Amino acid sequence: MTDRAPAHRMTYGGYLQLDELLALQDGPEGYSPAPSNDEQHFIIVHQAFELWFKLILRELKEAHALLNQKHVPEEHLPQMVHHLDRVTEIFRLLSNQWKVMETLTPQGFLAFRDKLGTSSGFESWQMRELEVLLGLENSQRMGGMDPLLHMKKLAKEGKVTDAVLADFETTSNQPSLREALSSWLARTPINGSLVGSDDDAKVIEAFVDGHIAAMKAHGEDVIAHIVAIGHGEEAPVRARVEAANQQAADFLRPEGEISRSRAGLLFIESYRELPLLSWPRKLIDSFVGLEQSMLLFRSAHARMVERMIGRRMGTGGSSGVDYLDATTKYRVFVDLWAVRTMLVKREVLPDVEQAGFYGFTANK
Repeated sequence: MTDRAPAHRMTYGGYLQLDELLALQDGPEGYSPAPSNDEQHFIIVHQAFELWFKLILRELKEAHALLNQKHVPEEHLPQMVHHLDRVTEIFRLLSNQWKVMETLTPQGFLAFRDKLGTSSGFESWQMRELEVLLGLENSQRMGGMDPLLHMKKLAKEGKVTDAVLADFETTSNQPSLREALSSWLARTPINGSLVGSDDDAKVIEAFVDGHIAAMKAHGEDVIAHIVAIGHGEEAPVRARVEAANQQAADFLRPEGEISRSRAGLLFIESYRELPLLSWPRKLIDSFVGLEQSMLLFRSAHARMVERMIGRRMGTGGSSGVDYLDATTKYRVFVDLWAVRTMLVKREVLPDVEQAGFYGFTANK
């Protein structure tokens, strides 16, 4: 007698709900005619994007919950790095996924393009929500588009569910990851000084002034070297160096007041070898890596669309490739990129005060 597998045994297909999943590539209910091979390819690629966006949102919300606190335990930093690095790898994968789309020829796409109607990739509420969660400002968007207002309009028309709109509103009404990161950086212990300490303002001011002085001294060495080897005249080289020094001063003192968040960021980046700053540095690098992977994703998207439809208008009425090219200029974590232009060699920086606070007592 042959043994039968128990009816309740979990199977691969059952666990992944493959019957339901694989029935979703034929277009909306009542869609006719049935999708061609090229159109089904188009559907599958975009559905795969949305599945990955679902995971990206989950990872970013986990990181946000850990970072958006008045006190962030140090043991949470590796967890945040893990979440952000996973999202970075997903975006790298998605950049390559556009290569699969490029196997669709321009004529193959035109054969079914009209069936898309006025649908647009901008209506991907998951992509818009992750942008809001990261902290992309509406003022940075092409045309100043407000994604929340757009989602409310779609919900009113019955094109997105109330649950989708509620999630979007929740994300929009809380501090973004960029804002949470800025608040966390503002609490960085700088030369052993903590926020709220009696002399904190003086310590931070001394650190900022010391760094700018180091930049100026290093700049003089750079000017002398360039002139000595005959690679430029002093006047134009000095103008560039002094402009960089002024940009650093303006960055650290926006509107004349020191930004403790930017000072904290500069301290972490300048003294990366300090044990206590090891994971903060990795967290900053993870945010930079994430944004870099998103920029590559957007660039690959724009080139794929240009290859397929040239410069014609997008299905949703957008400017098509021009709009996508504009998105490649988006920057969320602007400070993390900007601070890199004002770093100087470690050996010309002042020694860290209260070095033992950061895990060792040896000087440089």
